[in-house]
Amino acid sequence: MDQRAEDEKYMRMALREAERAFDEGEIPIGCVIVKDGDVIGRGHNQVEMLKDATAHAEILSIGTASGKLENWRLDGATLYVTLEPCPMCAGAILNSRVARVVYGSPDTRFGGCGTTVDVISGNALKRDVKVEGGLLADECLGLLKAFFQKMRLEKGDSGNKGEAGPKAV
Repeated sequence: MDQRAEDEKYMRMALREAERAFDEGEIPIGCVIVKDGDVIGRGHNQVEMLKDATAHAEILSIGTASGKLENWRLDGATLYVTLEPCPMCAGAILNSRVARVVYGSPDTRFGGCGTTVDVISGNALKRDVKVEGGLLADECLGLLKAFFQKMRLEKGDSGNKGEAGPKAV
């Protein structure tokens, strides 16, 4: 299987995780971590359910992957996530030594991999992390837009003023 097809396969798994978040009333972001062809971590946002600001899909997936490997070092792993990681998650990616990040939609409000700020490139830790964005971006962004549309409708707000969702470039 070529790299593009493999990347799409794992991003679709991340999208399924994002759909789980959507169904649970969480901002629909999903993540899958792969090493040597095996899924070693997966997760979706659980900030509201866990009442924990750090319960982002990437952080939870890194914890799962570390537990599975019984090692906090995720050398050689690729992290697939439906929305560009925020600065907190980008820092966790660096600290866990993930080798590659593939994200779906860029995040012009909180993107930590180059869209708003760049925590990854030129980092002081001298870790080489490859970042690729835009994979299945329309599908990833579509799920986010559907979620925020649903939230507005449930609150009785038919307008877009003050939309609190991520905006893609």
